[in-house]
Amino acid sequence: MLNMRFIGSKTNLLNNIKQVIDENCSDHNEIFCDIFSGTGAVSRFFKQDYQIISNDLLYFSYILTAATIENNTIPSFEKLKTKGITDPFAYLESNELPLSLVNGFITEEYSPKGKAGRMYLIEDNAERIDFIRTTIEEWKTKKWIDSYEYKYLLACLIEGVPFVSNTTGTYGAYLKKWDKRAFKHFELYKLAVVDNQRRNICYNEDANELIKKISGDILYIDPPYNDRQYLPNYHVLETIAKYDSPCLKGITGVRPYANEKSSYCIKSKVKDAFDDLIKNADFKHIVISYSDDGLLSTEEIIDILAKHCISDSIKKYDIPYARYKGKLKQAKKEHNEYIFYAKKYIIRSSTFEKRIKVTRKPADSIDKKRFIKSPMNYIGGKYKLLPQLMTLFPQNINTFIDLFAGGFNVAVNVESKKTICNDLNYLVVEMVRTLAYADIDIILKRIDEKIAEYGLSKENEAGFKAFRDFYNANHNPIDLLTLSSFSFNYQFRFNSNLEYNNPFGRNRSQFSKTMRQNLILFMEEMKKKNLEFYSRDFREISLDNLGKNDFIYCDPPYLITNGSYNDGNRGFHDWGTDEEKALYEYLDEANRRNIKFALSNVLFHKGTENKILADWSKKYKVHYINSDYSNCNYQYKNKETTSVEVLITNY
Repeated sequence: MLNMRFIGSKTNLLNNIKQVIDENCSDHNEIFCDIFSGTGAVSRFFKQDYQIISNDLLYFSYILTAATIENNTIPSFEKLKTKGITDPFAYLESNELPLSLVNGFITEEYSPKGKAGRMYLIEDNAERIDFIRTTIEEWKTKKWIDSYEYKYLLACLIEGVPFVSNTTGTYGAYLKKWDKRAFKHFELYKLAVVDNQRRNICYNEDANELIKKISGDILYIDPPYNDRQYLPNYHVLETIAKYDSPCLKGITGVRPYANEKSSYCIKSKVKDAFDDLIKNADFKHIVISYSDDGLLSTEEIIDILAKHCISDSIKKYDIPYARYKGKLKQAKKEHNEYIFYAKKYIIRSSTFEKRIKVTRKPADSIDKKRFIKSPMNYIGGKYKLLPQLMTLFPQNINTFIDLFAGGFNVAVNVESKKTICNDLNYLVVEMVRTLAYADIDIILKRIDEKIAEYGLSKENEAGFKAFRDFYNANHNPIDLLTLSSFSFNYQFRFNSNLEYNNPFGRNRSQFSKTMRQNLILFMEEMKKKNLEFYSRDFREISLDNLGKNDFIYCDPPYLITNGSYNDGNRGFHDWGTDEEKALYEYLDEANRRNIKFALSNVLFHKGTENKILADWSKKYKVHYINSDYSNCNYQYKNKETTSVEVLITNY
């Protein structure tokens, strides 16, 4: 249990929330989402019973929650031990501070030692915090700690700060006289962790954007109530968490937050924001906490729920609740907290009242090939080439980056401590992200239901077109996979408006037993991995913090082929000479940093030579791939009708 004082914390309401859930959510439920998590009191309380999805826009809140929700045990810090640091807490709390670190950002900006003379922290504690924060970052950069260990240590640091802060509990202002609490010696607060035997996920995103990408059973909503933005109240903790040396303003040193203001704190925007959140909620149960002094009236909340939920299911519970109190006196000590409940009637992911378990063979009983096959038939997919490619890939990879993930055949099969998947097609990335994190039974049930609902078959072209129209209106990621199964060549194709426009597959339209088994194996394998997903231009994938044990694989659009994925007419940027050269510059920079890479491409295609590639490849090793193009030799005689596929490496 965290001890941080936090405005809006629901620690004292946990039993009330549980009573509402127990009364209304008696059906089978597995996934609980706390989409405005704050310091995570609600997430931690329900972690023992559910798989948790947690989110908060403030970075320090995300760190606090990730440390205790994503971790199922207190990290062991095995790599640190090999560096002679057997107890990181004792090391960080030691009395000796390097002179180079005693004038850090926190000391300069939040203690009297700095020019502004701010009195948030005494000098000794500010210097200690600077030392701990920079050391944690250094360990991360050196890869002495992984992301889970990093978040845990950082959370222990943040949790310790309020115990020595010279404030009333928030950081909107500091006290002009020193509170006795401020003179306590700073200590890390070692956080307890509960193991719920589930893979829990924490996000640091805008709730209204995240809600479009996730699904589950119970959605708990505890948004900001009034017009006071949260960041100014906790700006010191946010700066310690990010440690990004922002340009502070005013006597109190508030960090810029113009781009981080919540719509839930703006009277003119809150109603639309709330409506959008409920509308897009792919959860069967909605539970909301709100206050009688909030910007929205109870009538407005009920009206919004009635628009998107079963009207007869809506309930309101009145709960007397003690207002947050700091050291300053409050004129009003109590107010009413409301808890609303509603059941959704429009659900995208088939998380219905009674979940139907789909009977499937366990993974071990399925006759697996050596490599896992992606459920997507993606143009340029590398599944057939994996036996050749994988023998050329390095071993013992820390971070693997699939820079152009495409059909994810490579990403799912490479073994690494962390896998970063990037592709410009965010619709496909969102689909794979969903496959990686969602319950397998839910995915299969959704597919089966849509096949039945639209009568999808080899003969029903009208049903296919109706389902295609439905997908283009809703963009459910699982529906995209289902739609492709009944499309021409099972392929993914979009128009310039990012509408799926692949035609009906006719005699190949089916979601076969083999496809189902491939999908199950793919999802099970992805769930074993430490994954990060991005939909960015490759140039935006940073090389920072990568080293000799990391590996980048590139399978870009091929400059001299005519694939629809690189023609610039499918809603995404085209691939031309400028992009080709930029990629080579990117890989050259990776090479300078001793980062291993491998590039798949073609030197010749139907009589055309990629001269840019041929010249650039002279700096590296060229491996000729015996692909379906029936060649394995650069000097293949019949260049007019063949392609010469290669893998270029810097190792």
